[in-house]
Amino acid sequence: MVSEAELRWALDYNGYERFAGGIDAYYALLQPAMREYEATGRVPDWCGVDLLRAWAFYRQREHHMDGVSPMARDWDAVLDAIRRHPAARAGDLPPDRDVDPDTDPDTVGRPRVGPVDGALGTARKSALPLTLGHVLTAVGADHDPVIGLDDILVIRHAFKPSGHVGLQGPEDVTEDRIREYTRSQDVSTTKFPAEPPRYWVILVADGKSRSRLFGVYENHGEVLAEKTETHRFWALHRIDFLRSLEDRLVVDWTSPRSWYRWGPSAAKLPVLEIADRDAVPFPGFDRVLLRWHELQDLIADPRYAEWRSALSEVQGIYLITDSSTGKHYVGKADGGERLIGRWSAYARNGHGGNVALRELAKAAKEAGTALDGTVEEHARHFVFSILRVFGPSTPSSEVDAAESHFKDALMTRTWGLNRN
Repeated sequence: MVSEAELRWALDYNGYERFAGGIDAYYALLQPAMREYEATGRVPDWCGVDLLRAWAFYRQREHHMDGVSPMARDWDAVLDAIRRHPAARAGDLPPDRDVDPDTDPDTVGRPRVGPVDGALGTARKSALPLTLGHVLTAVGADHDPVIGLDDILVIRHAFKPSGHVGLQGPEDVTEDRIREYTRSQDVSTTKFPAEPPRYWVILVADGKSRSRLFGVYENHGEVLAEKTETHRFWALHRIDFLRSLEDRLVVDWTSPRSWYRWGPSAAKLPVLEIADRDAVPFPGFDRVLLRWHELQDLIADPRYAEWRSALSEVQGIYLITDSSTGKHYVGKADGGERLIGRWSAYARNGHGGNVALRELAKAAKEAGTALDGTVEEHARHFVFSILRVFGPSTPSSEVDAAESHFKDALMTRTWGLNRN
């Protein structure tokens, strides 16, 4: 018998918000897993915790709307799979049941997920593996107008840290940089299609053959006025197609040498996971070490909630190191601003209003070393750390004295980036 506690737990996960696109698209996303369960009597190994939670939520809503029929036969197996999943956190786990599933008449004979060998389980071949085609077709069918595989080009961007052209690292995975990099393509039609389709699905390398969904652009055509002897440029506009799966959908791109694929070809790519990215645990104040793009994530990304909570509780003395020169800047966050408030300013513009840091950014732009020509570009070289923290009630005079001490100790007024 399904318990009320289980039904309440399933309802806590609002699948309609997390998997946008309407009930039909939501059901279509779950179909490969459900069909495999019906064929094999086992929950597929490729199901991530997020997909399993979505499955349980769907069954709860189905059962609630029907009001008469018993719970679907896969209910126990799905909940058991969540309990056994190595990535499941405490908040993901369904409530314990007071009945023995091996003797209770409502559960005897129902297929259950088998044991997991080792911490991550033993991989086995699935009868119906989830593919990118399943996802694109399911969500595309609910789009207006309908988006088919022939309407899609899938592009995979990889990092090239040795050069200035392209994406050098994770710090370049921003809306502006991805769009500008993507819209510029080689004029040769052997390197890029002469007439690319309307929708461009963008993936970003996420380690070896793993590729994570960044987003989708709608192609409004070539901008002929920008065409050069070597490059063509396209008018790309970000759209909401696959929005609920951004940064969560990971596929296995098995041929790195081919950096783009037409929709029907990309449809064969296996989906490795559909899940929230893991929360980043706060390492302690004396172990904070963040590059600028990571600082931007800290301010906005839900994965850094623990960091924001910790940094909002303390005043402190912090250090910014310019990794391109080795020079330091010592700063303070005092009063009601706290560390999180001061660092938010750096995340927004890269210099936080500091004279010397702003001069660095301006010099980089004038020298032509800023990749996108913006004043903020030089901040990509900055590394943030914490030298000392103080409680919220510590007098400002004590914080000021500590700041002056570290400026003297690191000689940042003479050899560094402090102006006073």
